[in-house]
Amino acid sequence: MKRLLTFTLIAVLTIALAACGKSDDKTITVGASPAPHAEILKKAQPILEKKGYKLKVKEINDYTTPNKLLDKSEIDANFFQHTPYLNKESKDKGYKIESAGNIHLEPMAVYSKKYKSLKELPKGATIYVSNNPAEQGRFLKFFVDEGLIKLKDGVKIQDATFKDITENKKDLKFNHQQAAEYLPKIYQNQDADAVIINSNFAIDQKLSPKKDSIALEKAEDNPYANLIAVQKGHKDDKKVQELVKALQSKEVKDYINKKYDGAVVPAE
Repeated sequence: MKRLLTFTLIAVLTIALAACGKSDDKTITVGASPAPHAEILKKAQPILEKKGYKLKVKEINDYTTPNKLLDKSEIDANFFQHTPYLNKESKDKGYKIESAGNIHLEPMAVYSKKYKSLKELPKGATIYVSNNPAEQGRFLKFFVDEGLIKLKDGVKIQDATFKDITENKKDLKFNHQQAAEYLPKIYQNQDADAVIINSNFAIDQKLSPKKDSIALEKAEDNPYANLIAVQKGHKDDKKVQELVKALQSKEVKDYINKKYDGAVVPAE
């Protein structure tokens, strides 16, 4: 009888403690790129406050730290990447991370201080891109669409790499030795014939993908929507669901459309 009573008390205490933990779990810490991700998150803060949640935004300027922090449980979620990048990071580094929902798309763009279109690029031109292998197909799509490059038959554009090029009419060279955050400086210093820059870094340097680029990525049927990532098994957590719901709200979508004027667009 005593054993049964003891067991019952332990069970009740465990449930009570778990319930307390859940009710006190009202802080959401998200690691994010400064622009536009952190800006969008800050717009969602008042929405979450009304739901009883405190949103903390940890700004991170690179593409490797956010997943490391999430994998170590030092943050609740991160907001900087798209599905192809998440899949490659998880495969290469063994991260147990998954998407909790798509938020927005940042159309990538090609910039040049020397030429006004991709077709103007001379033979042997050098295009600087990031060292992110998950986006090689994304870089190549600009030139495939212009008829300047052909890829192996059957290769999906999101899976394509520079090794899949079968025809390169202008013998274009792709320099992919640098991290994405250094590309705006390369462009400003006129160190390349053309530079492909992620919109978040372009915006951060006061560049307009719509007005300053020579080619802008199309948003339609684009697999590169930026998402909220969490550790596997946590996408259905109440606070994660409320975070995604706030970021997908009409209020935040209207903010994105107005502030970024097509440089960033809502994913849904």
